[in-house]
Amino acid sequence: MDWSALNDWWRTHATWQTLYLLFLGQVVSFVLALMSFTSSLIANLGVDTPLTQTLIGYFFLALVYGSILLHRRKRLLVSWYWYLILGFVDVQGNYLVNKAYQFSSITSVTLLDCWTVAWVIIMTWIFLGTRYSLWQIFGVALGVLGLGLVLLSDAGVGGGGGAKPLLGDILVIAGTIFFAMSNVGEILAFVGYAVATFMFYSFVPFVLKLSGATMFNLSILTSDMWAVVIRIFFYHQQVDWLYYLAFAMVVVGLIIYSTTEKNFVPVPTIEGGNSNAQYQVLTNECEASRNESLAS
Repeated sequence: MDWSALNDWWRTHATWQTLYLLFLGQVVSFVLALMSFTSSLIANLGVDTPLTQTLIGYFFLALVYGSILLHRRKRLLVSWYWYLILGFVDVQGNYLVNKAYQFSSITSVTLLDCWTVAWVIIMTWIFLGTRYSLWQIFGVALGVLGLGLVLLSDAGVGGGGGAKPLLGDILVIAGTIFFAMSNVGEILAFVGYAVATFMFYSFVPFVLKLSGATMFNLSILTSDMWAVVIRIFFYHQQVDWLYYLAFAMVVVGLIIYSTTEKNFVPVPTIEGGNSNAQYQVLTNECEASRNESLAS
């Protein structure tokens, strides 16, 4: 097969590229909603093990991709402790969000998870020196206002569907801080969450590389609507009208933010099939060390 001709055709058909990226975004969005559903199901079964269900997913990720890395006999140039730090904060975010399902509803948790965008803006402003336009700040503020309606609804207007909705909401917001730095019945629920987690973390880097953060964040917004569908048809719970208003405000806010974002700088393309730019071959490193020893 002439892959160069296929690549040329793909680059000249922007519409198909966009549709393909939207499809991938919806796959990630559905998997994210599946993670929320299985986590909520585990909580409803009376199982309080947010750390255990998270570790299962990480175990499979480490088993598969760690084995691939060892098989290639290559290592990343980035120091290992950076991965350890990012893994730690990601685990904390997953733990707090999964814990929130013990107290709040699936719709509240998935909507409040959008707090990640606000935390990212704050942290990039402080640590990376990124500057945002007034329209971007307005978009985020509008989204945060929508999230405030979720809190209002859980406080008593419409009910959140959980034992302690406000406590659950607070846990979600706390969990998004960690997410910004770097979702027979009980067993099936654990397996479902582990599989969904594995799929999510496998798809996300691929989608981000192809589409960038803007389209990715817009695509996974639909996971909130998947959560509403699950709540209505699986749990047979009524959804308060404030949820729809809150979701609309979050969507509008994030669209304003994303459309005023600076153009995404794509990852440099790999030329000549050389995908080893980020790696060092261990055998070569060992040979270099031996040569230095002999020279000394």
